[in-house]
Amino acid sequence: MNDIQSQIYSMIDNLKAICTNYGLGNSGNEYKIITETFLYKFLNDKFFYELKKTDDFKAKTTFDIEKMLADMSEDEFEMATSMSLPENTAILKPPQFISTLYNLQNKEDEIHFHQKFDAALTDISATNEKIFSVKVGEGTAVKLFEPLSNYVVQTERRDDFCRAIISKIANLNFEEIFDQKFDFFADIFEYLIKDYNKDFGKYAEYYTPHSIAEIIAKILVPAPVKNVTIYDPAAGSGTLILSLAHEIGENNCTLYTQDISQKSNEILRLNLILNNLVHSLPNVIQDDTLLNPRHLNTSKTSIATFNYVVSNPPFNMDFSETQKTLAGDNHRSRFFAGVPNIPNKKKDSMAIYLLFFQHIIKSMNSLSDIDEKAPRIDFKASVTTSKGKSIGKPSKAAVVVPTGFLTAASGIAFKIRKYIIENKLLRGVISMPSNIFANTGTNVSVVFLDACSNDKALLMDASTLGTRGCW
Repeated sequence: MNDIQSQIYSMIDNLKAICTNYGLGNSGNEYKIITETFLYKFLNDKFFYELKKTDDFKAKTTFDIEKMLADMSEDEFEMATSMSLPENTAILKPPQFISTLYNLQNKEDEIHFHQKFDAALTDISATNEKIFSVKVGEGTAVKLFEPLSNYVVQTERRDDFCRAIISKIANLNFEEIFDQKFDFFADIFEYLIKDYNKDFGKYAEYYTPHSIAEIIAKILVPAPVKNVTIYDPAAGSGTLILSLAHEIGENNCTLYTQDISQKSNEILRLNLILNNLVHSLPNVIQDDTLLNPRHLNTSKTSIATFNYVVSNPPFNMDFSETQKTLAGDNHRSRFFAGVPNIPNKKKDSMAIYLLFFQHIIKSMNSLSDIDEKAPRIDFKASVTTSKGKSIGKPSKAAVVVPTGFLTAASGIAFKIRKYIIENKLLRGVISMPSNIFANTGTNVSVVFLDACSNDKALLMDASTLGTRGCW
């Protein structure tokens, strides 16, 4: 696995070099080219990997399978692929195979090579739209791929650009990686996006290191659970919620996310596909979580609640354009402790994390529905109120906050802490080492909440523990 991992890293580096050679290095579109090309390669090889496990293609080589598929009628192709493969497998047709494009590189006809390349990507998107799309706002679908050659301004260089991409991805086979687990793909994913995990968008301010995400997940899930929902209202690239999903088990949970950044949501989709969480893609939404929360209860009367909520929200940010609306009556019950005022100077210092924290609390099972006299309940059981109403499994949450939140003597931070204590929500706090996040020097802590009535909480100072690694 170390050898194949090194080859994948080399392929990623080569793709970035191609972008540089064609004037796209460090451009705003480079991440699209790199991530979409990687995803194309992943889905192409996964398609043949899954086919080789079916009765029709056992013991066949990829070359043999390609020839067999090319000779089939439409009905035969449908039976051999869509009817036989797992639901989370993208279906590719012969003109879309990487090998097909590789063999067409030097064929001269009226259709340019870059047009064939782009057509393959857009056709894959159309064929697999229902399963692999994510949403913007109320439901606009964001497809898997878009034409990539358009990013090359010089039209006469587009064929060579696409040939270079195909040549770099054709000579490496991903099939032996598909039995690997989360840790393997987490390393691949971090390497893939390491140049793009900064400035992830308005609300995805900080990137959560994989090691920190793992610690949070292990604390939240000390024992096995099944059939649970997990949620991140500022998901970014998904490191935090993916670590939690892995700890629970990918088949034991359903993910729900929202983030305002198109870039974040596209990269999050890649992360979900790599980690066998395709079933959660319909729940990935791009929109402003604070202004337009899109995950609602069944009656659409309030925001939905989840078994687990995790988030590393942005700490300080200018949201002056929406501040008045957020402070209005429509959002007052959610932002129970208040909405930060607009300062006369430094609008980007507005403590937006305080709004996310309140949103997270309201995304947990309502404490008012839990019988306060009931004993502490094991998480695997459902909570039943004194009126006999079941509200499901009690929620747990973990929120990354600036450490100053813990000591604020007044204001919104103080009101949130008072609410947490009065409702016996607090399970623990860990103060983390300084500079734990690559792009902020702010000291941070992780606050753990639990909807089971807590009379005691664990406070841990880990600020002098551990060492920080790097690539």
